[in-house]
Amino acid sequence: MSAEAFFPLPTPSRWRRFLCMMYEGILLFGIVFGVLLVFDFLTQSRHALFLRDARQVILFLSIGLYFLLSWRRAGQTLPMKTWHMRLQMADGTKPSWARCFYRYLLMWLVPLFAAFLIQVAAATTGQAGLNLLIICTPLTLFIWTWFDKDQLFLHDRLAGTRIVDLRPHIKK
Repeated sequence: MSAEAFFPLPTPSRWRRFLCMMYEGILLFGIVFGVLLVFDFLTQSRHALFLRDARQVILFLSIGLYFLLSWRRAGQTLPMKTWHMRLQMADGTKPSWARCFYRYLLMWLVPLFAAFLIQVAAATTGQAGLNLLIICTPLTLFIWTWFDKDQLFLHDRLAGTRIVDLRPHIKK
């Protein structure tokens, strides 16, 4: 059992996790751009809807690879390092490959459900402009944190993982 099991690190504030998420989005833009550039070159694609399903699968896998390699290697992506956060199991140990993959799959559920609700609302009301709300769906991950006793994301609660604040261990 690790020392952190006896002295658990706190969960970062919602604000710090939000800022980390925004930084993550900037880095993911670069990954998505690079992957699609290679994809378009290899497939000679001239239109974004050409091979749309394959494009989405490639992006899902490449983003997943980024997160899995980062979480498994050090428990941190670059934004998590910047904001002094780390992903770990509830007992303070490093998550396994399977646990990282499970967490990655789970973290898509709430935003995809929110996107589905937005699409239904737009179709039902005839207001196509409602589809623009899709940009807010990643923020739906924070809803669960208001009801969880430890302020964990739902995917962390289900996967048995947690993001911890490393600032108490930083030497000044």
